[in-house]
Amino acid sequence: MAKENRLDVNLQTKKKKPVRPKKERTSIKEYLKGVRTEIKKVVWPTRKELGAFTIVVILTCGFFALAFWGVDTGVLAMLKGILGITM
Repeated sequence: MAKENRLDVNLQTKKKKPVRPKKERTSIKEYLKGVRTEIKKVVWPTRKELGAFTIVVILTCGFFALAFWGVDTGVLAMLKGILGITM
């Protein structure tokens, strides 16, 4: 009888997931209309900002390329020293 009471309590305390309303499918025309509306909200960078952003990206990539090259060279030198291999 105790088990039955626990089962009843467990069944009562379990919550059901809320049912989501089904989304209506829209036509391609409506979809493209929505895309156009959202694109109008975008704040595009100026030519000057775009140039600055591009330079920052190129410098960052260069920095990380040199950093990875340095780490790779250091690890290779360490392995050569420890294992006594030559290439």
